[in-house]
Amino acid sequence: MSKETRATLELSRLGISFSLRTYDYDGKAERIGLQAAEAMGVEPHRVLKTLMAEVDGKPVCIVVPSDSEVSMKKLAAAVGAKAARMMRPADAERLTGYRVGGISPFGQKKKVPAAIEATALSQPKVFINGGQRGLQIELDPNDACKILGAIARQLTA
Repeated sequence: MSKETRATLELSRLGISFSLRTYDYDGKAERIGLQAAEAMGVEPHRVLKTLMAEVDGKPVCIVVPSDSEVSMKKLAAAVGAKAARMMRPADAERLTGYRVGGISPFGQKKKVPAAIEATALSQPKVFINGGQRGLQIELDPNDACKILGAIARQLTA
């Protein structure tokens, strides 16, 4: 597994402190983020999943704890929109340049607005996908929020 991805290159270029963690990715897992947390022996609320949504028809990157579900109503309200829905996997892959299960909010092909679950910012360190299945980036969630230009709101149900 290569540990150099567009995500890690972007963080390095920006001078962000991070470390990498690998795990055995299980594509058959019902909830990939929870499987990653279990495989790494980390609390699920510290492993953040990256999801792609469409809000009033425009793409938004969402970063939330793996043990939670996004509220589409809260997401729409957070970005001042009327409606939100999850993006189709094929569209998410095309937009980000990453494969589902390996989508990182960092180094995406096209920069889109981002939103992060506010409660995640209280953690000293979190894990976010590194742009490859089985690769996680451990970093300060406040650094992630800052470089993504993300809004921090309650996005989960």
